[in-house]
Amino acid sequence: MDTDLLLAVSPEDMAKALLARRQILKEQLPTVIRTLEAEEQNLAPKAKKALETNKIINAKVSDLKEKRNNAQKKANELLKVVKESKTKLMQADGMVNLDPSWKKEKLFDEIEEIEKKIETSALDHKAERKLLDRRKKIIEINDKWLRERRDSNPEMVTYINARREMNALFRDADKSHRNMLDGVEIAQPQHDKQMKIRNELKEIRRQLDRAKELLSQSDKAISHWERRLSQGFGELDGGFSDLLAAQKRVSEGGDSSFARKAKTKVNKTRKKNSKSKEEEE
Repeated sequence: MDTDLLLAVSPEDMAKALLARRQILKEQLPTVIRTLEAEEQNLAPKAKKALETNKIINAKVSDLKEKRNNAQKKANELLKVVKESKTKLMQADGMVNLDPSWKKEKLFDEIEEIEKKIETSALDHKAERKLLDRRKKIIEINDKWLRERRDSNPEMVTYINARREMNALFRDADKSHRNMLDGVEIAQPQHDKQMKIRNELKEIRRQLDRAKELLSQSDKAISHWERRLSQGFGELDGGFSDLLAAQKRVSEGGDSSFARKAKTKVNKTRKKNSKSKEEEE
């Protein structure tokens, strides 16, 4: 607002406007408070339920992740045992009666490659599911190979059993991983919903606290402006300061409160810079 226009507003008009505003607020605030309290009572249970649901989903995801990690850890330990066993059998000609193509199979390498990608790559859920499908097919081929060779080669029973257990563990890990991905996909929108409700409830409570504060101040504010209108705007007893002091100062060519604060800030900055310069010298 232009300074001249602001100075042209009489103290009486300003006080009447403020008094009217406070009187209207006193009349309207009880209804506003009741409305906000009703909204709070309606939203609070929803916020609590959303939070509990979010916790349940996150707990399930965490549990599935732990199961996946445990199964993968045991499977990887067995993978090392199986590879060592394979090497020993080949060195001892324990594989002589088997299909020569066995030596060329890359099942182990493919499993390790998939495992490495799952653990180290930042993949989306679609890509992770493709890797899990790929490992599932590899394990099915592996199982078929085991069934064909177990009975015909008794020396390989220990080796075959280890591979079979490894495959079962990888299946368990993949199942937990898939369920975990499903949980994560459910958790994100649920988290967003919970945050939205929480923020709405937070805003309602902020407005409610403010409305109650204004209502508690209403009588005091109304009394204040009624006294000003009846006794004037200068300094009054009871700690009522002169409200026209700043107006008088500006009318006489002095600085406004804003300008005085700005100058004070500039002076403090100059003193601080000057002190820093002296310390450097």
